[in-house]
Amino acid sequence: MIDPTLLLGFAITALIIELTPGPNMAWLALLSATDGRKAGLAATGGIAAGLLLIAAVSALGLAALMERVPAVYETLRWAGALFLLYLAWEGWREAGESSPASAKSGTARHAWRGFMINALNPKAAFFYVTVLPEFVSPAMPAAPQTITLALTSVAIATLIHLTLVMMAGSIQAFIADEARNRLTRRILSLALVAVAVWLFISAAR
Repeated sequence: MIDPTLLLGFAITALIIELTPGPNMAWLALLSATDGRKAGLAATGGIAAGLLLIAAVSALGLAALMERVPAVYETLRWAGALFLLYLAWEGWREAGESSPASAKSGTARHAWRGFMINALNPKAAFFYVTVLPEFVSPAMPAAPQTITLALTSVAIATLIHLTLVMMAGSIQAFIADEARNRLTRRILSLALVAVAVWLFISAAR
């Protein structure tokens, strides 16, 4: 079905890429540390769904379209950066809020936002179109290999995100105090802003 050596090489490549700090890590750290593991797990599910969608859409040719029409790629890049700024603003605005209504905000909302962060991520699309094919052996059917590699990538990303959620969620009790909650939200909100600014700079080049 797939060359084990190629699969291992792809897994290592995907692991390195996923360990590089980016939008998912910053947002999950903010969400899990302040709203708890349940919210983080919901967001992780949404992120996984978004990655699966990107893999499917890439296979249908969106990445090829972005290469031919730069405006499509740029639009997604700017939209993703703007969405991160919105999440940062929301985290900053809600700093110190510890009411039951805030703590029990619907997990569906977190899952949807996790999905949106990745549905607006052209970097993921290009990963599946430019990096993944390098690990497909021409001696075997391409479709099963592509599916296996895509699922491997999503599995690695999800494992990393789950680990982050469990680590960040464990400090929820420490930041239950209003002052610490406010400080944590604002520090991580600023981290989200930094990621968004980096995306803006990259998009402007």
